[in-house]
Amino acid sequence: MSELATLSSARPADARDIAEMSRDLIEQGLTWSWTPSRVQHCIAGPESSVVVARRERHIAAFAIMHFGDDSAHLNLLAVAPDHRRQGLGRQLMSWLTTTAIEAGVFRINLELRVRNEPARLFYERLGFVRIGMVQGYYQGREAALRMSRCLAKNQC
Repeated sequence: MSELATLSSARPADARDIAEMSRDLIEQGLTWSWTPSRVQHCIAGPESSVVVARRERHIAAFAIMHFGDDSAHLNLLAVAPDHRRQGLGRQLMSWLTTTAIEAGVFRINLELRVRNEPARLFYERLGFVRIGMVQGYYQGREAALRMSRCLAKNQC
């Protein structure tokens, strides 16, 4: 049985760990773009929510979402390999979805690498649907699959 994780908003001191997880788990093969300063900007910014799942004081998973007037954009979500398939990604998405609904957001959008089949399946199980593909989205090197989830049926 897996140990429980504590979810909370990220603290400024978490920026480096989150950025390094992004570099190692999401941005592999690309130029590092989610640097500590960029993550710190999201932690401090009023339009973003940065959520972490902690186990034994270490970040086991994180997510960053930007909020607009009617829609939100999931920028990043990563779960450390030792903590995968234990519900952390689902917990983070539940937190962010609740936050989006409370903020009056009607839709969550995201992109993921076309070849990332496990992520696509994860998002589909959460109710996201494919809405398109963008060639060269990732630094001109790799295509992205665009997905979206409607949170308010009468608004989408």
